[in-house]
Amino acid sequence: MTPTITGPATVAEPTTEPTSTGALGAIENGTHEMQLIHEELARAQMAARLGEAQTIRRERQLARAIRLSRKAEAVAQQARLAIARTL
Repeated sequence: MTPTITGPATVAEPTTEPTSTGALGAIENGTHEMQLIHEELARAQMAARLGEAQTIRRERQLARAIRLSRKAEAVAQQARLAIARTL
């Protein structure tokens, strides 16, 4: 025996009734927004850290330049004294 279908074939049609996916979508959207807020906060913190690092780097370079300048002035003064002694 072969099976037979004894009724009309039905096709599922999309319904326009509200479902619980709307609430789920809102929760997912809220979660997504929170994730975006966290990402934005992380970007802001990284930008602040980068700015701090650049400021510290500039300060160190300036301090080193001042130190080297003083050292060069001291060496120049010693050279002038050495020349004055030979004259």
